[in-house]
Amino acid sequence: MTPTVFREAGFRYFFFSREEPRMHIHVSHPDGTAKFWLEPAVALAWHTGLSASQLQTAERFVAAHQKEMQDVWRSYFIR
Repeated sequence: MTPTVFREAGFRYFFFSREEPRMHIHVSHPDGTAKFWLEPAVALAWHTGLSASQLQTAERFVAAHQKEMQDVWRSYFIR
């Protein structure tokens, strides 16, 4: 199961159910994918296919919505 948290500007921000315990979000775009850690601070874990500009756009969005993403993570994974 992959709950989608946001869709914005061609990007999809989502979680993979029970992938790993460290809080993170996946980002999908027609050009590629990325994974960002949400704790202790927003940080790029890995990416493939995305340009530097696309990564910057995705990272800014994750940073701007970090608290919301953390809240969704907690409500979904910590029941």
